[in-house]
Amino acid sequence: MKRLISVLFVSVLLALPLGMSAQTNNWESQGDYCEGLAWVVGDNGMCGYINKTGKVVIPCKWKAAGNFSEGLAAVQDSDGKWGYIDKKGKVVIPYKWKAAGYFSEGLAAVQDFNGMCGYINKTGKAVVPCKWKVAGSFSDGLASVVDANDKYGFIGKTGKVLIPCQWEMSWGFNEGLAQVKDANGKYSFIDKTGKVVIMCKWGYSGWFSEGLAWVRDTSGMYGFIDKTGEIVIPCQWKNARSFSEGLACVKNADGKYGYIDKTGKVVIPCTWDFADDFKDGRAEVVNGDDSCYIDKTGKVIK
Repeated sequence: MKRLISVLFVSVLLALPLGMSAQTNNWESQGDYCEGLAWVVGDNGMCGYINKTGKVVIPCKWKAAGNFSEGLAAVQDSDGKWGYIDKKGKVVIPYKWKAAGYFSEGLAAVQDFNGMCGYINKTGKAVVPCKWKVAGSFSDGLASVVDANDKYGFIGKTGKVLIPCQWEMSWGFNEGLAQVKDANGKYSFIDKTGKVVIMCKWGYSGWFSEGLAWVRDTSGMYGFIDKTGEIVIPCQWKNARSFSEGLACVKNADGKYGYIDKTGKVVIPCTWDFADDFKDGRAEVVNGDDSCYIDKTGKVIK
């Protein structure tokens, strides 16, 4: 099945171990709902948008489309160029980019046809020149970028380098901290001054969400640390996802998914083949070819 996704060139998006996308049988492919709308691929192979009732509110006429963010969505025209539309389907930023990311904190990363990345505002004005090999979305006023030497650092909204490009990899800031990877392949967390505040000994880690971040130990098992770097939930899971609405999805030794609370207690048993984060009090879960939504007690929502 064809699946289109928003074109993002974030500074290496963290590979979420438990991702799913919304799918229905009414469309060739469908994205997640963002700001009340989801992109879909119609019978003509083109993309448009539906609302939560399933009604087409923006006709399927683009080669590809991204999620709405801050009222705008990136779409690709028949010539392969990207621009942005509003929720009425009106083109508000002309098609001129090789790739286009989502808006965050008023700015979106774009890539020109020389393969270099910069940032535009909601009027389409370039506010940070396209001079970076990779550009990530803004978070906490900072964005991760990659320089000509393939090193990662962070810039502010004027384009000024605020944290030098010295890391092998980096991710956006979340809850005041950002993950970085050094030349030895080890992960640490830095604050907004660039200071390393948690020296990670793990081979892999997630971002902080609700005060905790998942980590993977040398045996490949997952647990959670707090902002002091201390393990608060032991590494005993085959996989784990960040906390959302007080619960985190985990995978047990049998390959089944369930949910734990911040004490590490299993509050929804691991009985599912796949499971997604909780959003608005519900989460999508899958067994075989069947999917449904559950509430925070694990009860199936009709």
